[in-house]
Amino acid sequence: MDTAALARSFAKDLVAHRNKLAGKAEDAVRAEYALHQVTGALDAQHDAYHKESTTVLEHWHGRGADGFRHNSAKLTKELRVTGAAGAAAEKIVAHVASTVDSGHTAVQRLVDEYTAQAQQVLDAGVAAGTQAALMRAVGHAADLAPRYTRQSASTLRHVDAELKAAAKKLRELRKELTHDGVVDKTAPTKAASGRGTEIVHAARKELGTRENPPGSNRNPYGPTAAWCSSFATAMWRKAGVKIPVLPFSGDVYHWGERNGHAYGKNSLHEAKPGDVLIFGTGPQNTSTSTHIGIVEKVDGNRVTMIEGNSGDAVRRNTHTLSASTFYGGVHP
Repeated sequence: MDTAALARSFAKDLVAHRNKLAGKAEDAVRAEYALHQVTGALDAQHDAYHKESTTVLEHWHGRGADGFRHNSAKLTKELRVTGAAGAAAEKIVAHVASTVDSGHTAVQRLVDEYTAQAQQVLDAGVAAGTQAALMRAVGHAADLAPRYTRQSASTLRHVDAELKAAAKKLRELRKELTHDGVVDKTAPTKAASGRGTEIVHAARKELGTRENPPGSNRNPYGPTAAWCSSFATAMWRKAGVKIPVLPFSGDVYHWGERNGHAYGKNSLHEAKPGDVLIFGTGPQNTSTSTHIGIVEKVDGNRVTMIEGNSGDAVRRNTHTLSASTFYGGVHP
């Protein structure tokens, strides 16, 4: 008789609890790592931008310097606030990752203890050499399982409670970030549609993603090529827009024309969160259509966008909503 296999058969609920915690632990570690990468990228971007803008202002004393100083301070604050939120989120996730890992270790120990004890009981029953002794041993081994399973279930409930508490903290942190008046206003000038909101949320999750290696144009959104347009159309597709991944920004404008979603430089006031705005002078070729980004918010004549392939990364940038910058846009 394979007493080890028989002992394991009584521990199936214990093993299920262990495996569930193993999956949660893997997810938590991945989330912690991703937040660490994003936070590091935001901190680096904040430091680099602050240094560069300070250098510019040291040598610029013209009429436009005050406006640049104001916008520079605002963007620096946005980066600092977003970076701080990322660090806070990383801390929350690190705590819950530790809790899940401890829970997984505790349940693995229960599995090991139970199977060792049950196998010992079964081996003794086999060694006794009688059917009655063996049946008593099997019953004893089966009776041991519920006590261990109750302990593993209790550990699983504790971990689930910690996960729910962490999710609540993250939602509160996101709410604070959304309504802090810096990163995103409570009532932006242009309201996003449901699909527009989905697109913006998807794009925000990608902030800090870099091509690898830098300068290679290798990216996770499409072919190895200039990838601002691949990023924008990939985010649209995540929100259910039926558009292919298009590596050329002019093709996005042509898609908008075919589907009645495009607007020209004289209608930039139509721009809303989730739209794309296209840089350059026209969609004809790569020299006239030069870049594309997803609108995150519109505030008067200022538009904040999330752009792929901006300095080899996904970045948030703010521009003047002007026909001298954009030749048009497309609604999703």
